[in-house]
Amino acid sequence: MSNYAYVLWIPLLPLLTFVVLGIFGRKYFKTSAGIIGTASLLAAAILSFNTAYHYFLVDGKVNGVFQKIIALQYTWLSFSPGVSVDMGIVIDPISVMMLMVVTSVSLMVHLFSLGYMKGEERFATYYAFLSLFTFSMLGLILSVNIFQVYIFWELVGASSFLLIGYYFSKPSAVAAAKKAFIVTRFADLGFLMGILILGFYGGTLDIGLLIQKLTSNTSPEFINITSASFLGASMLTWGLTLVFMGGAGKSAMFPLHIWLPDAMEGPTPVSALIHAATMVVAGVYLVARLFPIFSMDPTSLTIVTYVGAFSAFLAAVIACTQTDIKRVLAYSTMSQIGYMMFALGISKQGGEEGLGYMASMFHLFTHAFFKSLLFLGAGAVIHMVHSNEMKDMGGLRKLMPITHLSFLIACLAIAGIPPFAGFFSKEEILMAAFHSNKIIYGVALFTAAMTSFYMFRLYFSIFWSKEAAHHDHHHGEGTWSMKLPLVILSICAVGVGMIPFSSFVTSDGVALETHTDLMFSLAPVSLTIIAISLAAYLYKTQNQKPDQLATAWGGIYKAAYKKFYIDEVYLFITKKIIFPFIGQPIAWVDKNIVDGFVQSSATVTAKISSSIKGLQSGKIQSYTLYFFGGIIALSLLFIYIWK
Repeated sequence: MSNYAYVLWIPLLPLLTFVVLGIFGRKYFKTSAGIIGTASLLAAAILSFNTAYHYFLVDGKVNGVFQKIIALQYTWLSFSPGVSVDMGIVIDPISVMMLMVVTSVSLMVHLFSLGYMKGEERFATYYAFLSLFTFSMLGLILSVNIFQVYIFWELVGASSFLLIGYYFSKPSAVAAAKKAFIVTRFADLGFLMGILILGFYGGTLDIGLLIQKLTSNTSPEFINITSASFLGASMLTWGLTLVFMGGAGKSAMFPLHIWLPDAMEGPTPVSALIHAATMVVAGVYLVARLFPIFSMDPTSLTIVTYVGAFSAFLAAVIACTQTDIKRVLAYSTMSQIGYMMFALGISKQGGEEGLGYMASMFHLFTHAFFKSLLFLGAGAVIHMVHSNEMKDMGGLRKLMPITHLSFLIACLAIAGIPPFAGFFSKEEILMAAFHSNKIIYGVALFTAAMTSFYMFRLYFSIFWSKEAAHHDHHHGEGTWSMKLPLVILSICAVGVGMIPFSSFVTSDGVALETHTDLMFSLAPVSLTIIAISLAAYLYKTQNQKPDQLATAWGGIYKAAYKKFYIDEVYLFITKKIIFPFIGQPIAWVDKNIVDGFVQSSATVTAKISSSIKGLQSGKIQSYTLYFFGGIIALSLLFIYIWK
């Protein structure tokens, strides 16, 4: 079997890039930072694809099963026998798949940013932050220890905070960065509690050992964690639900999704990297990594299923009404992540019953390419028209032929039109839902139709709708570095669905049968075509039909446009309940009791010091008098005690 120790260089390369550009970038590499960052990611991507080739096609499979390989491992902190924080690298189907996704999409974003971010004053800082994020994400997916996952999980949050708030002079960007950081911190608290529960009852923090101990019905750890309960639920249910809470925060699931649309304040290439293909799928990856344990607890899987399905449906409804193209794509991301989540929720462990698991990972893989293509295409459009609003666009297909074609390909892929990539992965999810839960299947089918509608609403509004207005298009579609990623990702959006994914990534490492069924695909494809036709009828040419439809739907349309006032509910709870009834009392206690006690101690100390300072007068005669006075007092005391 090959030595995979070289995989360590995949996360180390972006880390070294971050250190170099972070320390010396603005002074020595002000113009060459982009080249350095892109070259580093190119090397990491080459290593990732080399790893995938050797693992999937050469030596990763033994007796028909893909093996889990620990390439590196060392103990960092040891708490007790069997419980330690180990740093290491795990090589298995989902970690290798994620290596390809993260490095390839990050490479495309680095390349696109060469033109998009050209001229920015903090150009080197931008690439340093991109490298830090890529390192954090790679560290997360390669982790062997659940606490190692948590360390990189927090690093991902910190680096995303830096990237969202890159334009720190804009109040909206600062507010968006803080919102993302605070919301995900609440979710991460749940994740940490879940880690502690699973680690306490499992007796280890090592993911492999944890899975081994908590998936055996006869192991003492499994018996203990399932027999212990709190509020009617077993500690296994609590631990897994809290872990999922962390994943729901990172993956913007309801009700922790409110940070994602605002995070679009960051540069558009950042949205392609963080909020389309990598960070937001961290929650899906987390559930998939611990899926053998989740499969032992139907309650937690039910929570994953219904939270995912509701999030997918809610986001699709909201996306149908938004006018900012990046917010449409943000809610589209939330909807697609919901798809991946409920696919995991309806799956079982092992064999053909693990179809949902495979379908979720397949959709994560295909979604990374067509969604990053959509964001980068949106970036090219914004670069042209200097606006995010659909009303400022229209007729751009002639001015931006490459962007137009690539955006159309991405829309066809996400809509699930054959033979584009999204068709294959979405059909697998629908089939898994159909055989597992008819209610979820119905929600998924309707959500798929809405996805096609709002994506082609976006497409027609940008590239058709009306004659192109006067735009500052002296740079055309941008530099070659902006167009090349669109071409590469377009090829991927067409071709990656053809990969026999079920032969490589499954819940137990054993290949599944191919599940494509043309008759089964008839209903979703027909609904998709109807939805696209409706979008063309309403938005291909400029007319009053969309406004009339919005008026006809009245309150429902307004509620969806206002995102069902979920942000307002959070603000009400925060400002009207938490601040006055929790925050202010705590502040009073802190100011008057805690600070008052400290200040009183200082005052008493000062007064005592002032009253006795005369004892240190510097006069030898006084000191001699005190000395002999003390001797006389001690002598009298001893005489009294002796008697």
